[in-house]
Amino acid sequence: MGKTKKKMLIIFVLFFLVLLGLDQATKYLCVLYLKGQEAITLIPGVLEFRYLENRGAAFGMLQGQKWLLLLIGIIFLALALFCLLRVPEQKKYNPIYYLFAATAAGAVGNMIDRVRLDYVIDFIYFSLIDFPIFNVADIYITLSVITLAILALFVYKEEDFAFLEFRREKNREIK
Repeated sequence: MGKTKKKMLIIFVLFFLVLLGLDQATKYLCVLYLKGQEAITLIPGVLEFRYLENRGAAFGMLQGQKWLLLLIGIIFLALALFCLLRVPEQKKYNPIYYLFAATAAGAVGNMIDRVRLDYVIDFIYFSLIDFPIFNVADIYITLSVITLAILALFVYKEEDFAFLEFRREKNREIK
């Protein structure tokens, strides 16, 4: 492992820890100031903070499937780590470390809630469009996936993702 790779992995870990801490801090504040209270309106008719215990995944899907959601999260994290370790040391790949750190922080932040509380704390509500209530970890995941899709579609070329391929050498027959 080269010097650049080690540096980017350290940045990945630090960025991950900062984002995870921010997610957990916002959830702590949510419990402290919102649980059992009326919603706090930030922009009337548009944005509110409102306490919700989500026992499912995004949009409340898979309600009560804690162990399945944890398993999916663990598999996702393992795949992300596998991909991250294969990322080439070229500078053009540096954004991937940040995007994977944000996605992992979001996944782990929600997993911590599921393990510790049996539900995920959600609190951000866009009342203007009646969007499902979400949290900071969900923002990390959503923005990272969108940004990665934009990079994959408009910045990186197909061959830039060759590092993800499994290559097997074909058995050569001796004639």
